Amino acid sequence: MEFSAAGRLEVRITTADVGKRVSVRRLSEAGVAGEKFTDTVGVLTSWTDGVLLITRKSGESVRVAESALVAGKVVPAAPARRRGPAASYEELARVAARSWRPVESERLGEWELRAAGGFTRRANSVLPLGDPGLPLDEALTAVRRWYGERGLPAYVQTATGAAGTQELLCAELERRGWVREVTAEVWTGPLAPVADLAEGTGVVLSREADETWLARYQRKGVSEVALRVLESGPSVWFATVPGAQGSDGAGDVAAIGRCVVDGRWASFAAVEVDPAQRRRGLATAVMAALARRALDEGASAAWLQVETDNAGARALYAGMGFTAHHAYHHYREPAAAGVDR
Repeated sequence: MEFSAAGRLEVRITTADVGKRVSVRRLSEAGVAGEKFTDTVGVLTSWTDGVLLITRKSGESVRVAESALVAGKVVPAAPARRRGPAASYEELARVAARSWRPVESERLGEWELRAAGGFTRRANSVLPLGDPGLPLDEALTAVRRWYGERGLPAYVQTATGAAGTQELLCAELERRGWVREVTAEVWTGPLAPVADLAEGTGVVLSREADETWLARYQRKGVSEVALRVLESGPSVWFATVPGAQGSDGAGDVAAIGRCVVDGRWASFAAVEVDPAQRRRGLATAVMAALARRALDEGASAAWLQVETDNAGARALYAGMGFTAHHAYHHYREPAAAGVDR
């Protein structure tokens, strides 16, 4: 915290610091046992009517009464991680977008409107990297109209927690009644160690998501539109581990995975294992086989997306050397029905 020359805590932020990363200390709310002060670090997204709104790395918004402030200062962006590949948010966002392409897209200034018949939010949401070229309310009206013409609810994909992410946009969407439906994280890590984790014996690689692979995929009844999304990307590989009839009736397949190679990056997704055959290293074998193929194509870094509440996956990926880079969110327009993620 910031101290004056006399050693007293001081509030050294003003409304002019909206949009900057800050650290504040406030008096704890009544009833919080044993704690006189509470500290919050995040992006100051608004300061109106005596209330500060601070967005943490996770995307959580914290309201702080101006009257409760004890100290505050502007702080540098979160320090760079000490291991794993260096990457900006924008680089990862663009790589991720190329790995899961929509069937249809259109530009709105620097925003990309994406649609794929409702198959996953990622392929049916706005990627707002930059300026839409219109005032925000007009841009959101155009977004809602575009998705409405396609019979889809409007979603905006945002991110928090890294340099260049969209805390201010998140706050503006929430003020307008947009609902945050999904929060997950993008994790990154070096690729070579993943390839060394297992031999990958028995893993079959293919350029197409065939019927065997789809039998294990969690989204059943995949349409032609969904297949186009699954098979999109610069260099796409599907991994399958054949096995006995799955305990859930998913056919003769024990595990699957998907990898997209794009320059130095390899993305992992759809790593799924027959529930009866978990804890046998099949997920690791699938990722190792895909990692070796990606290394052969010149990749050196890896990224993946993981749900914040998926403790098993988080433990697996942490053990492989992955760490969290930023959080991402999908905001749904007010009073619109959801679609499958």
